[in-house]
Amino acid sequence: MIAIIDYGSGNIQSIKNALDYLKVESTITSDPKIIESADKIIFPGVGSFGYMMDQLNKKQLIKPIKQSIAAQKPFLGICLGLQALFEESEESTNVKGLAIFKGKVKKFTKGKIPQIGWNTITPQNTNNNNNNIFSKGYTYFVNSYYVIPEDKSIIATKTNYFGNFTSAIQYKNITATQFHPEKSGEFGLKLLRSWLKC
Repeated sequence: MIAIIDYGSGNIQSIKNALDYLKVESTITSDPKIIESADKIIFPGVGSFGYMMDQLNKKQLIKPIKQSIAAQKPFLGICLGLQALFEESEESTNVKGLAIFKGKVKKFTKGKIPQIGWNTITPQNTNNNNNNIFSKGYTYFVNSYYVIPEDKSIIATKTNYFGNFTSAIQYKNITATQFHPEKSGEFGLKLLRSWLKC
C-alpha cells in the first residue's frame, strides 16, 4: 500500500488519480500510523516551504517521514516534496527543512516566475544512481524555486530555464522531482510505473 502524505495543501488528488489509473492501491493520509505502516511513500506538495514545514510539525508527520526514509522504504517527493528534503529555502527564512540532504532551495532570478508549463528533463549521473528511472523527455512544471544539492552525485536530471537547475534527485530509496509526473501525460505515467517497480 502506498501512503500519499496530506499535510493540508491542495492539489494532491491528481497523484491519487494517476495511481488509480495504474491500478495501484494508495491512500491519502495525514495519519502517522498509516504512513509508518505503508510499503511506499509519496510526498506531493504545493504552497510555501514555511507553511509545509509548520503543518508537518503540527500533524506530527516529520518523525514518520524520516523513519520511513531511514527504513529504506521507496520514497517519492514531488515539487515541494523535493524541496522539503533539504535544509532550508529562500522562500521561508529561519525555517528548517527535513535536512535529509545538505543543500538549499533558491528562487529563480530570471525568466517568468513561476515557471509554468512543459520543459525538458535531461538525465545526469546515470551510473551513480542505484535505481535510475529517468529518461529524456517533457514534463510539467509549476515552480518558482529549485534545489541546489551539495552532493552533486544525487542529481538525477537537470532542466534548462535561463540556466540549468536540478529537476530531480535520486539516492538509494529516495526519488524526488521538481516537476509533476502525475501531470506529465504518458511520459509521467511511465516514470511512475518505473518507480513503482523500485
